Amino acid sequence: MTKKPIKTAKTTLFRLIEAGFLSRQALLQPLQENRLEPGDDAILLALKENLKQSEPELSRLTGLPQAALASRLRRLKALRFIISSAPRDDDASGVELTELGIKTCAALAEHWQRLDEALIGELGKKDRKKLRKILKRFVTLLSLPH
Repeated sequence: MTKKPIKTAKTTLFRLIEAGFLSRQALLQPLQENRLEPGDDAILLALKENLKQSEPELSRLTGLPQAALASRLRRLKALRFIISSAPRDDDASGVELTELGIKTCAALAEHWQRLDEALIGELGKKDRKKLRKILKRFVTLLSLPH
């Protein structure tokens, strides 16, 4: 007995890819509206959590190499989202959010929350946790060397 050919568009994986693509597009919208690039939100949100950061610490928090981070920080300063702050005890220069940066972070976080709620809003607490675990396992599985 032969199996019927799989209808890709009806698979969970296809829907996951489709949802991922569309959610990425939706997440990019407020970035583009604020003249931000993908990844800038990680910097701004890291600063929101820890109001003042040294550049090495911000590099560690975002996973960006210091050279790439420095370039982004110059652009974010020019856009008036962040300002340089006085050196900390470790003599590393620091940065912090401006009032515009704080407002933008709040808007980005709210947008993220609305999208997340659209995804899992109808699931109960246990099902939400189960879905996160399943997706984490799937990411781990795909990350393993083949």
